[in-house]
Amino acid sequence: MRAAVANSIHINERIRENAENLSAALQSHMLKVFAPDARKELRRFSAGEAAELLGISTSFLRKLHFDNRIPDVHTTPGGRRHYSAEDLLAIRKELESTAKSPGAYLKGRRPGDKVQVLSFLNFKGGSGKTTSAIHTAQRLALKGYRVLAVDIDPQASLTTLFGYRPEYDFLESGTIYDAIRYEDPLPLSQIIRTTFFTGIDLAPGGLILQEFEHETPQALIHNVQPAFFARMAMALQEVEADYDVIIFDCPPQLGYLTMSALCASTGVMITVVPNMLDVASMSQFLQMSAELLDVVANAGASMEFDFLRFLINRYEPSDGPQQQVVAFLRQLFGNEVMVAPMLKSTAISDAGLTQQTIYEVERSQFHRNTYDRAVDSLNLVNDEIESLLQQAWGR
Repeated sequence: MRAAVANSIHINERIRENAENLSAALQSHMLKVFAPDARKELRRFSAGEAAELLGISTSFLRKLHFDNRIPDVHTTPGGRRHYSAEDLLAIRKELESTAKSPGAYLKGRRPGDKVQVLSFLNFKGGSGKTTSAIHTAQRLALKGYRVLAVDIDPQASLTTLFGYRPEYDFLESGTIYDAIRYEDPLPLSQIIRTTFFTGIDLAPGGLILQEFEHETPQALIHNVQPAFFARMAMALQEVEADYDVIIFDCPPQLGYLTMSALCASTGVMITVVPNMLDVASMSQFLQMSAELLDVVANAGASMEFDFLRFLINRYEPSDGPQQQVVAFLRQLFGNEVMVAPMLKSTAISDAGLTQQTIYEVERSQFHRNTYDRAVDSLNLVNDEIESLLQQAWGR
């Protein structure tokens, strides 16, 4: 038995103190960033940004205004037009109404198309899962897709990025847990929240999601139906007609929550930071995933996916060892490695300090080249993901 040390600490008490101090500091930070009870608002977009998102030229956009085909938008004293996300959606609908081929401007589901359910996952924290998931959701929404973001990570970073405070807003209820729990689950429609970002709804996450991990072993012993791997898919069935794409931000471990998301998915994005430690960790993750998926497949879960891709994250093109790791992965996995990597960018991390994304912040807040480089990288990644969705719909 260890002797007591005069300066010893009680770890439970120390961790509690640290947790309380951190919570108070975060609360103070949030109050500085956002006024009390305020919700986030999405900025307006310049004419150049609007035209790029709509897939038209700026001159054609000006002509639409000149011909009075689209309503007036916010104009600065200097005469520059700025477009809200609602404006972009209204313009899309107008362009689609006269398009020669259906889906030219509204590229979401058509009759007979199944909803696309995309899981972002990795075994390791810090691999850029949440960053990738939210930027994909936002880019797709800005391009006219109806998106549901589902946060199944108890840490709830995705929920926080939408302007909520999970530790206060969803402490006991209001998360996706309510829709998949074993006792008296609620319809998912009662949990879904509209967000400040036009085109994106949110099924929030929170610490209470840990209960699903704790309750599932007992549910398996007592053969509670539907089984854990089918509960997420069943919850989604109620609302899937309202969306083109559903995006899961998964926790950084291979638990029951991640497995339930995988069994509801049509596509999987595995984020990987290109260094050998992360790749070795991913190797373990893939082996464990395969074994566990074999078990749930034998129990009747569907294992049919439209695609699986490895997304290179936090890539530095000038880093020689990273280049070697990426080349190794491409040689190994071929076309399953995304063509476009997500570059490491101070703009992305700086935006995160105010709990924003690159698509939310103004270009003027950053060095122009730094911002443009980050946006171009994200657009290439997300437009590649969009093409995978379109291919899954047979287009």
